[in-house]
Amino acid sequence: MSLAMVSHKIGLSSPAPVLAAGSIIFCCAVAVLAILGLRHIGRYEKLGFTDSLTALPNRRSLHVDFQKHDRAGQEIALALIDLDGFKLVNDHYGHFVGDAAIRECATILKDLAGDEASVYRLGGDEYALLIGGPVAGTVLEGLCRRLIERLAKPVSVDDRRLTLGASIGLSRKVPGEKLSSSELLRRSDVAMYASKRGGKMRCTWFSAAFDQSREQLKEMDDELRAGLANREFRLNYQPLVDSRTRKVVAVECLLRWERADGKRVGPNIFIPVAEESGLINAIGLWVLRQACCDALEWDDITLSVNISAAQLRNPEFPIQLGHILEETGFDPERLELEITETCLVLDPVVAERSLAVIRGFGVKISLDDFGTGYASIGFLRQFRFEKLKLDRSLVVQAGEDEGSRAMMLSSITVARAMKMGVTAEGVETQDQADMVRAAGCDQIQGWLYFKALPAEEIAQHLGKPVGTATPTEQRDSKVA
Repeated sequence: MSLAMVSHKIGLSSPAPVLAAGSIIFCCAVAVLAILGLRHIGRYEKLGFTDSLTALPNRRSLHVDFQKHDRAGQEIALALIDLDGFKLVNDHYGHFVGDAAIRECATILKDLAGDEASVYRLGGDEYALLIGGPVAGTVLEGLCRRLIERLAKPVSVDDRRLTLGASIGLSRKVPGEKLSSSELLRRSDVAMYASKRGGKMRCTWFSAAFDQSREQLKEMDDELRAGLANREFRLNYQPLVDSRTRKVVAVECLLRWERADGKRVGPNIFIPVAEESGLINAIGLWVLRQACCDALEWDDITLSVNISAAQLRNPEFPIQLGHILEETGFDPERLELEITETCLVLDPVVAERSLAVIRGFGVKISLDDFGTGYASIGFLRQFRFEKLKLDRSLVVQAGEDEGSRAMMLSSITVARAMKMGVTAEGVETQDQADMVRAAGCDQIQGWLYFKALPAEEIAQHLGKPVGTATPTEQRDSKVA
């Protein structure tokens, strides 16, 4: 039907009014679509600056707000907040509860900050607080200390009471200083990791010394990697003596590093660097493989190897250990892994799972350095150690005062009740040996009998009782 016919049917003498009406409708439609489009653009723009889980401003928004404070010539203070116990919550309860915990912490932060600071979620379990003003740093530190106090108490999430905590890094920019928002974030991040290394549940201000330390750590990390590639590491073994027969029943593997320039570096120096860089996994696997190969020749004695917290947190470690036992042909029932409380308290859920797999191979687990931490009876029952190793400091103190001796005797009694063996470490005098033997220790380790020996010297000491030996060098440190 033509436009003229349409005009005739509706009583118009000309199609012009129809064209005018059509234009008006078209323009109105375009206007409506434009308005809707602008609304959508505004919504998308808002989403680009907002965290979807918590509805807090995100990292992009933080950079924008920083620029506003910077243009105003204000002091700017930034806190980077990392939740200490969040990974355990996710592992134990699942991501649904983990997300609820993230939202609850966001609410706590907003309530604490009020109008004094802007709160952001940067991703994962990381948040930030940003303040601009003449005393921004002072105000920010006060808020962070209040946050730590708040998170020291359980957080209620979906009818569960969750224990979280916070490690916080602080940094500031004074008026006139040329610092970008990215650099301020980096500094807060460095300070936050200093809080974690310092024991968590604390806030730490950034210091230029942190960057110097990081440079030194990077240099040593490069040297460690070269040392591992160039076979600069070696193993020594310190024998453990049966307290009744005085025969060697076990050896503890000790790691040594002699650099290409002849300088010896102690494990107490290079192990923390290797743990922080992640190289500890490669070094630890080399130690296990080499020690198993060495100990194949020493029939019927136990091989004890120290395992670091970083190794035990690696979910692949049990599988890697199984491969080493299979490759070397070493009897897993002759292997004992020594771990410290630190290995367990940092991530008990992962540790318990890994230890269950490791025990499935037939490998035994001992708790090292007992008497220096806070292991409770519940802690000992939870992880079911096959052996306790009394720390040298406890042995020495037990020989000096009655209170320490009572503590040592009670520790041995608890171990006996839980069917654990007991080894006394660091025994250096005959009086100490007589004391721990009378107290009921199964094994004695220390310089009274043996210093750490090269692998080729171990065989000659097997199968016969030992006497005493005089220490000739400084007491060895062990691989963490």
